[in-house]
Amino acid sequence: MATTRPEPELPTPPGRKPRRTAPPRQPLTQEFIVDTAIRVLDAEGLEAVTMRRVAQELGTGPASLYAHVSGKEELRELMLDRVAAEIRLPVPDPERWQEQLHELASEIRRVFTSHRDIAMVSMGMVPTGPHLLDVAEAQLALMRAGGVPKEIAGIAVDTLGMFLDAGAIEDTIHLTKAPPGADPWEYFQKYIGEVRAYFNALPPDRYPVVSGMVDELIAMDGEQRFEFGLGLLVRGIASYVEDEERPG
Repeated sequence: MATTRPEPELPTPPGRKPRRTAPPRQPLTQEFIVDTAIRVLDAEGLEAVTMRRVAQELGTGPASLYAHVSGKEELRELMLDRVAAEIRLPVPDPERWQEQLHELASEIRRVFTSHRDIAMVSMGMVPTGPHLLDVAEAQLALMRAGGVPKEIAGIAVDTLGMFLDAGAIEDTIHLTKAPPGADPWEYFQKYIGEVRAYFNALPPDRYPVVSGMVDELIAMDGEQRFEFGLGLLVRGIASYVEDEERPG
């Protein structure tokens, strides 16, 4: 039987291009898949994140992803949980619990809006991932440290979540409406100017209150509106505090 001799390493012959050495492919893992999906999300938004698209980014076929992720829905939930790991969590201080709850909500908004429309995944979803549960634990711990009754804290953490999700989604919508190359803030200001002109042109006999409050209706920018709404929620939660509910 003939034996095959190993091929020696030879230099590139004259007139030929040297062969490129392919970079070593990173092993396919769930973590690598989620990282890739988040890159697609940040660049193009949630709708672009499909199993096929992520597989293309990884240079493989969709079938190979199913060994690590059951499907698109699980992938999106894993993405949301990975994003939640970026949220900085406070150590509860009973004397500052309202301020800390406000700060934590602002931190959640900052992280969510930094990843396009990832908050769409959170809408209607019960948090089960470890990092999402860490956030829920921190919110509940702050409220309980401040003396908020359990039944109120249990409902309030959901109400806060809906407010934050909706706010983050609206922020993303405003940013993505701007045409390519346009400044999103300038584009939004132009839109608000058009809204002002429209409201001012409304027939006052049919809309007397709206037409008489145009300046007040569009007075605040997005940041101010968020702070106002969050303040309402936190003060509302605090109104249920009972001293006997304070732990310890």
